[in-house]
Amino acid sequence: MRMRHLLSIIVLLSGTSAAVAPASGQTWSDKQLEVWQVIEASWKADMEKDTTWTITYLHEKFLGWNNVRPAPRTKLSIHKWNRYGTENSTTLLQELYPVGIVVHGNTAVVHYFYSQASENRKDERKTVHGRYTDILVKESGTWRFLAWSGGANPTND
Repeated sequence: MRMRHLLSIIVLLSGTSAAVAPASGQTWSDKQLEVWQVIEASWKADMEKDTTWTITYLHEKFLGWNNVRPAPRTKLSIHKWNRYGTENSTTLLQELYPVGIVVHGNTAVVHYFYSQASENRKDERKTVHGRYTDILVKESGTWRFLAWSGGANPTND
């Protein structure tokens, strides 16, 4: 599970990203909303245990990591670990909170917070909160993740 166990966004659940309001109270442009929809869709696919989301949303040259990984991971590595995580944990609820989206040409940088509740094979539940910075590139009309960095806050239990 993207090992971020990211959260479906209320907006995603409602089916419209246009309703998402940035934390600063500004409104998003059509380009910013297009990028945000990709992030929402990737989190939703992960939550739904769709193990193909890594193939769909990660660029071939992807390299990213989160706070608990010893080194950045490639697209293939993320795909393998995602399959393992899918077998051992279930995301029960998640929410994403966009903070800022910069789109420059075919590159986008997105900052956001998340909250996620999950349950492991032992029926133990855990809620984490964290943040991510994602970098996406648009090729042939499709946005894909080129990199990300972030994860759960160190104060999570």
